[in-house]
Amino acid sequence: VRVKAERMGVMAAAPARAGFARAGVARAQRRGRHQGRVAVRAQAVGLEDEPAWKRTQREQEEHIDREVETVQSLVADRLNVLMGDGAAAGEGANSAAALGAASPELTTKLRSAFDYLGHGLVERETEVRLLLLSALCGEHLLLLGPPGTAKSELGRRMSKLCQGPYFERLLTRFSVPEELFGPLSMGALEADRYERMVDGYLPTANVAFVDEVFKANSAILNSLLTILNERLFDNGAERVRVPLLTLVGASNELPESEELDALYDRFLVRYCVSQVSPAALGDLLQLDNAGGVEALGEPPVSIDELRAVRDAAVESVTVPKQVADLVIALRTHLQERCEPPVYVSDRRLVKAMCLLKVSAYTCGRTEVNEYDCLLLQHVVWSRPEEAEKVGDWLLQRLAQDRGVQQIKYLLAGLFGRACRADGTDTAADALAEEATRLEEVLARQLAALSGPEGAVMPGLRDHLWLGGADAERAAQTLAPMMTRTRQELSGLLEEAVTLQVALSRRTEPHILALLLPDCWADFIRNGPLEDVAPLAFTN
Repeated sequence: VRVKAERMGVMAAAPARAGFARAGVARAQRRGRHQGRVAVRAQAVGLEDEPAWKRTQREQEEHIDREVETVQSLVADRLNVLMGDGAAAGEGANSAAALGAASPELTTKLRSAFDYLGHGLVERETEVRLLLLSALCGEHLLLLGPPGTAKSELGRRMSKLCQGPYFERLLTRFSVPEELFGPLSMGALEADRYERMVDGYLPTANVAFVDEVFKANSAILNSLLTILNERLFDNGAERVRVPLLTLVGASNELPESEELDALYDRFLVRYCVSQVSPAALGDLLQLDNAGGVEALGEPPVSIDELRAVRDAAVESVTVPKQVADLVIALRTHLQERCEPPVYVSDRRLVKAMCLLKVSAYTCGRTEVNEYDCLLLQHVVWSRPEEAEKVGDWLLQRLAQDRGVQQIKYLLAGLFGRACRADGTDTAADALAEEATRLEEVLARQLAALSGPEGAVMPGLRDHLWLGGADAERAAQTLAPMMTRTRQELSGLLEEAVTLQVALSRRTEPHILALLLPDCWADFIRNGPLEDVAPLAFTN
């Protein structure tokens, strides 16, 4: 009975407690509404009775809040415009390239030429690209590697592409000049003239392949050097111009004597050819024998188009200072900090810059960029093991700070001058113009780092002359740094735009400090005492 009574009491108390709770909530709500009305009435009375200094302070705070919100809104609109312009910068550059760089049709033909030269070959993409680039530059390619690695096949395919006279010869230590330049003319000798019958020999060829090129003796070297460098041949008393576009030299070994150094230097582009890797050996073994030169169809580009590229590139493409500084630093590193030193002749350096211009031109640009410099790993080495060192140095250099620190210094200096400005319209307009130029530079750099869909390093991944393996290796090395740099540049761009908008609106320095707290903290920390004293401070 007692348990039943207790249960009935609990059941009866539960609704009572719920009712008390609801009543308590209602009382709290009424009390809150009452307090709110009291607070509003008190605020109204307080505003009427507040002192003048407090009213002035409140109005200043409201003005500051409105100015900050207005500037931030204008900055957001300006950033949208700038980033839209940056995304369209590539399209604008492409349209401008129609006037100063290679046409898209030529670039398409060159890509087709890659497929033409590489048809039926396995793991020879880089060799094909370097061969065609050498031909466009009017330079010569040296292929170092063991026999049976398709070195001569590349020369024959280049001849097929050019549709012109082709010359091929294997040199030995006992080779004589007649084997390269043609036999002496008996008729000319009877007339007391020392002339050669050059038809079908090197002086009349458009493309040539010379195997074991470093077997050339002194009797051959003089005439061969003149042909390679000046494109001239002394035939008796007459000096004739030769139509040679490019010569592919092949060797199993490096030159051993100093008299061959000049010949070695004539080959601007050098590459070590290796056997097909085990991973691709199955593809090689499954090829049929119909993939040679005879199976190639009509070439996609003519020799006249190839010859015209070099002069057009030299005339229309410029080399910016940062690229020239990079090349100079590379030569200094090779000659002064490498052991043993790597000698890079002035002639090789000048021709290397021409190669970089051709690279930029055929990629549709009128200015050489730093990615073009990655091709120098095939140009400035003397021994094969140095090629990888050159490539690593270039990647490390490209992975360094891309001017972000310098831009930070410029922005800090501009902010400091804005805080110290005398407040005249002339000074403010001049500072706003500097900020505009700075934000334009930042927007261009961001556009260069990102593609139209946010792709990282489009200039590297889409580069015409960097093979898939080279481009992927460079991208993997540079991608983390590029991501970090892009984030830093985005922050700097927002600060530069904020400063430009604030200067255009003649925003006061104390509001500028709220808009750019990091710049203000740096200004306070590093500025002279007279510049960072409180605004109300007087001597």
